[in-house]
Amino acid sequence: MWKLYAAALPANGWNWIAVWRRNYLAWKKAALASILGNLADPLIYLFGLGAGLGVMVGRVDGVSYIAFLSAGMVATSAMTASTFETIYATFARMRAQRTWEAILHTQVTIGDIVLGELAWAATKASLAGTGIGIVAAMLGYAEWPSLLYALPVVALTGLAFASLAMIVTALAPSYEYFIFYQTLVITPMLFLSGAVFPVDQLPGAFQHATRFLPLAHSIDVIRPIMLGNPLVNVGLHIGALCFYAVVPFFLSTALLRRRLMP
Repeated sequence: MWKLYAAALPANGWNWIAVWRRNYLAWKKAALASILGNLADPLIYLFGLGAGLGVMVGRVDGVSYIAFLSAGMVATSAMTASTFETIYATFARMRAQRTWEAILHTQVTIGDIVLGELAWAATKASLAGTGIGIVAAMLGYAEWPSLLYALPVVALTGLAFASLAMIVTALAPSYEYFIFYQTLVITPMLFLSGAVFPVDQLPGAFQHATRFLPLAHSIDVIRPIMLGNPLVNVGLHIGALCFYAVVPFFLSTALLRRRLMP
C-alpha cells in the first residue's frame, strides 16, 4: 500500500516546472483579464471600506484605517487568488479538460502535477498581492521597499491556501461543492483574521480561534512589514504557514492518487 502512495509523490525536484510552465503559457493569453479579476475584490474592500468607514473609524493601531486595511487586503488577495485558481482552474484541468490524464502518460507523477499546480497558484497569489501592495504604496499607505520584504510572505500565503484548497479539489465531485468552501471557510476567515478590523476587538473565544487561521498568521507578518512596525513571533507565523503548505500537500496527493488511480 505504501509503495502505491509513494509512487504518487514527486519523482524529482524539477518535473513540476513543466506543469508550472504549461499553466503559465495557457494563462498569458488572457493575463490582463486574469490580473484585473484577481484585484477586483480586494480593491473594492480597500476603497469601499477604507474610504467609507475610514472617515468614521479614524485611526486604528496608530495608523489610518485605510492603511491598516491595505495590509490586510494584500494577504487577502493572495488567499483568494490561490484558492480560486486551485478550486476552479485546477479542478477544470483535472476533470473537464482532462489535462492531468494526458500529463500522467509521461514520466510525471501526481505529486509532480500537484506541486506544479501549487507553485502556479502561489505565483498568481504573488501577482495579486503585489498589485494591491503597489496600489497601497502609490497612495502613500505603505513604503515601496516594504513590498520587496513582504513578497516572500505573500508567496508563502498563496502556497498555503493553494495546498488547503487542493484537498477540497481532491474531494469535490463537482463545481457546485466549492461554494461551501468559499462561504463556510474563506469568507469567515476574512473577517476573523484581522484583515478588516483588529483581532483584539473580537470576543475572547474568537481571538483564540484566530491563532489557528493561516490568514491571521500571514497578516501578522505582512502588516508590520508594510506599516514599518517591529515583527513579533515571526518564527511562529512563518512556521504555521509552512505547516499549512506542507501537510495538506501530502494529504491531497494521497487523496488524488485514490481518486485518479484507484
